[in-house]
Amino acid sequence: MIKIVKAKYLKDHTVRLYFSDGSMADYDFSYLLDKKTVLTDALKNIDFFKDFFLELGAIGWKNGLEFSPDSLYRKAKESGKLQAAEEAA
Repeated sequence: MIKIVKAKYLKDHTVRLYFSDGSMADYDFSYLLDKKTVLTDALKNIDFFKDFFLELGAIGWKNGLEFSPDSLYRKAKESGKLQAAEEAA
């Protein structure tokens, strides 16, 4: 089972995700801003967005929004954004 082992804020709504298999991907969460839900509206505040955390291998925010590492890994792989990362632990 894939886990996110490290996440680093890059810019705007993009986070570099490091996965447990030694790969990484820059993931742009900006598409969520168009969803206009209680959970996603909070991400419009960039300071709130930057305050993400990792829990049990998933990325989440204090308002309860979270994403499974498997789905993020799959999307990154399908889009060709997954690459080897020397920094991943």
